[in-house]
Amino acid sequence: MKAQIKISKDSVISKIDDRIYSSFIEHLGRAVYGGIYEPGHATADDMGFRQDVMELIKELNVPMIRYPGGNFVSGYNWEDGTGDKALRPRKMELAWGSIETNEVGIDEFQEWAKRASSDIMMAVNLGTRGADDARNVVEYCNSKTDTYYANKRRENGFDEPFNIKLWCLGNEMDGDWQIGTKRAGEYARLACETAKLMKMVDPSIELVACGSSGPFMETFGEWEETVLREAYNHVDYLSLHSYYGNPENNSQEYFGSAVIMDKFIKDVIAICDKVKEEKKSDKKIMLSFDEWNVWFHSNEQDKKQEPWQVAPPLLEDMYNLEDAIVVGDLMIALLKNSDRVKVACLAQLVNVIAPIMTVTGGGVWKQTIFYPFKYTSLNGRGTALKADIECESFTEGKAVDIPAVDAVAVISDDESEVSVFAVNRKIGEDAEIELSLEGFEGYKLTEHVSMEGDDLKAGNSIDEPDKVTPVEKCIDGSIVLTGGSWNYLKFKK
Repeated sequence: MKAQIKISKDSVISKIDDRIYSSFIEHLGRAVYGGIYEPGHATADDMGFRQDVMELIKELNVPMIRYPGGNFVSGYNWEDGTGDKALRPRKMELAWGSIETNEVGIDEFQEWAKRASSDIMMAVNLGTRGADDARNVVEYCNSKTDTYYANKRRENGFDEPFNIKLWCLGNEMDGDWQIGTKRAGEYARLACETAKLMKMVDPSIELVACGSSGPFMETFGEWEETVLREAYNHVDYLSLHSYYGNPENNSQEYFGSAVIMDKFIKDVIAICDKVKEEKKSDKKIMLSFDEWNVWFHSNEQDKKQEPWQVAPPLLEDMYNLEDAIVVGDLMIALLKNSDRVKVACLAQLVNVIAPIMTVTGGGVWKQTIFYPFKYTSLNGRGTALKADIECESFTEGKAVDIPAVDAVAVISDDESEVSVFAVNRKIGEDAEIELSLEGFEGYKLTEHVSMEGDDLKAGNSIDEPDKVTPVEKCIDGSIVLTGGSWNYLKFKK
């Protein structure tokens, strides 16, 4: 198969917001306990945070982490995770059927985030709570005033505010699985009034309103319009959530996932702009794709877990090569829409549908999806450029008229490097690429890394941590994308 990729210096999509490479830690399974936090572990620091995990997180260069949920937040009292640990309540956690010890809360997590060189995207509980508790947690985290919650923070040992600048107004509030599910009108009013109070406490914060829980929801579209019509002037972003998988074991169909993501993003943009037009507003609502990943491997395993355990192994998908290719392709879709997608969170970061896995009391290893995320995060900072592509298409199952090749480019801020992220979705058929860089005289290909292999089902484990790793391709003047592969190409001036 032959394909053409043309990239022009003038085909600017947008300056990329680094927060597009964010992630997510929820009080779910072993994400916190046995994941980032394990006092007594050989690598634990003075606060009990695992440093072997921290090293891998820093390797990904994650600028922001969403916390504390997720479904968890809809039943969470934020005060439970503050102050003296000996006095914190041990509670039934209803979202995931677990016991929450509250050993880690915002007091500890904000310090962990600093040590991880990340900011926090904080979610407030709009399931069982509302505007009053939301304004109180903003005061606790951000205020310098001589007032009750700011003084509570000081009493707990933190003189300086945490300065959390991005906040989620609840989580997936249209989902019937959610604690405190809301109808569109109910949530819209609550989100609007909560937003007003939170910004009265700290006018500098930005707010994310819940979109529908996914494009599969009956509420999709109508929900977004209702929420935006009510809260448009008080929010800055609308959230998107979507997960992808291969439960039918049709890899070729699975490789169409990024096209589905791209359509979802464009549909939500159209809704946002429809309401903008209705309101005759100059304000443009941006998107926060704050939950995305591959998730399906662990579904049956999770059904076998006994309820009311502390940190049971939940959502521990073991990823393979084809998952890594899809994750890389989904990141291409996010970058192609970086003019509107300003925040995106790989859900999640450690143990729970995650690129990093641990053994409680033992070692740590990188899952296959670690690698495309790392290469894109480290090299995809700067300005996104559109790639014009001519290639074959394929149809497989629900994946209809899927381009076999896709790509996006990023030029670094100092213009010394152009990074091209490309995928060949056609399994078993290599793509010979004719790639032209217009306006980039003097740039040469210096690196070509690929996620590829003969066994798409191969994955890593604690015993075989390097079974699937990036392949360094020979630089010989020609560019070939192996059939069924994700690729990173670096051009240097």
